[in-house]
This record gives sequence, C-alpha cells and structure tokens, in this order.
Amino acid sequence: MRWSGKVFSKNTQKGKDEKLSFNTLDDHNIPSHVAIIMDGNGRWAQKRHLPRIAGHREGMNTVKKITISASKLGVKILTLYAFSTENWKRPSAEVSFLMHLPTDFFDTFVPDLIKHNVRVNVMGYIDQLPDYTQKAVKNAIADTEKCTGMVLNFALNYGGRAEIVTAVQKIAAQVDQNKISPEEITDKTIDSMLMTAELKPYSDPDLLIRTSGEERISNFLLWQIAYSELVFTDQLWPDFSDATLRDCIYEYQQRNRRFGGLK
Repeated sequence: MRWSGKVFSKNTQKGKDEKLSFNTLDDHNIPSHVAIIMDGNGRWAQKRHLPRIAGHREGMNTVKKITISASKLGVKILTLYAFSTENWKRPSAEVSFLMHLPTDFFDTFVPDLIKHNVRVNVMGYIDQLPDYTQKAVKNAIADTEKCTGMVLNFALNYGGRAEIVTAVQKIAAQVDQNKISPEEITDKTIDSMLMTAELKPYSDPDLLIRTSGEERISNFLLWQIAYSELVFTDQLWPDFSDATLRDCIYEYQQRNRRFGGLK
C-alpha cells in the first residue's frame, strides 16, 4: 500500500517552502533501526534540467540533514543504501563521481558527526572500492570511533544476495573444518555471519523507507527485513526532509507489529 507522506508547507521569509509535519510522535515508540533506500537523485536533477551528478550532490546534503534529525529523534541505527553491487553498471563518469562523494562528504561532515556523538560504520565489499574511497571511509570510521550515540551505517558496494552468499561460504568453511555440524546451523548462525552482525542488538531494521515512489527492495538487506515495516514515499531523496522522516515514523507507529504471532 502506497503512503505518500502527510507533509505540509508554508512560505518562509526567504520565499522558499518550509515543509512541516503536524503528526505527533510517540517518543517511546521510535524505531531503533531505520534503513533508507535513497532513490530519486537522478530524477530530481533531470526535472531541473541538471546533470544527474547534481542530484547526487544534493542528495549528499539531504544525508547530512536526515542524519542529524534521526539522531535527535532517538534512532539508534540509521542505515543508508549508498551504492549497490549493481550500481557499477551505471555510466563510468557517474560511478567515478559517486566514488569521490565519500571524500567530499566526510571531509565536511565528520566534525558535525562528532558534535552530535554519531559514529560512522560502513558495510559492503569495501576492498573492491578505489583506494581514495577506502581511505575516506577508514578515516571517518577512525575519527568517530569514540562516539557513543547513533550509528550512521552506510551500505557501500553492498548487495543483499552477495552478502548471503558470503555468509553461506563462511558457514560452509566452518563445517568443512569440523567447527560446526550442519544440524547446528540456525538463523542465529546466519545472523552472526552477515555484515550487520556488529550492529546487534539492532541488526534488523524496524523500519525500511524507500523514496521516489518505487516499490522495490532492490537487493537491500534481504535477510534482515523479514519483519521490517515498509514505507514508500513519492518524495525524491533530495526533497526528503525532517518532516518526511517524522511522517514515515508516524506511519510506522500506527502499525501493529505481530512478528507472526497475535497481539
């Protein structure tokens, strides 16, 4: 079922639209782990007759705003789908720009992350990224490692199917080494081999949001979202605001989460 968001606007003194939410959130029911498929950067740029990379740059600014908003709301893990294992199929100029984005992003945003006590984590096949991207990622992780607040978790060169294949390979190696028998393999075994294992006890998202109106999972956290609440909004990612985030969480709070049982 599509949910397009209940976002209102008013004119500010600068003549721009300021988006407001009139939904009141239950502070005791904030999702611990929010995951977002950030979609629509290219379409945002095309609507303005701009190159696609302009949309990615504006999307980077949205990441900064939503990170701080989520942290203030009390979200514990914010996972953002930044680059998939399939995104290498895009034009080389666009891929090159996206690979340089982490450098630009962290160079300007790490001080704010530290100020708001936000720790950076990155999951994915990082070793396959260009050296300069790997360096930017490792520096951001090191610079924020002492922060104890929200975790800003980027999925970078990440794919859900590839993650599961890697996990199965690790388990198979343990079986081959007689460290575990096939009968001993449980869902917890698989959980422990996934890239989200270090996010415990919040490995699985409570809420998954996708922007731009598309209603697909796109190979994102396939194991972890088994019981996540899904919210789809028509807003393109560069237009996603604090109000939109609050309204997505409000929609989440109206759901009755039963996890296969009855309440």
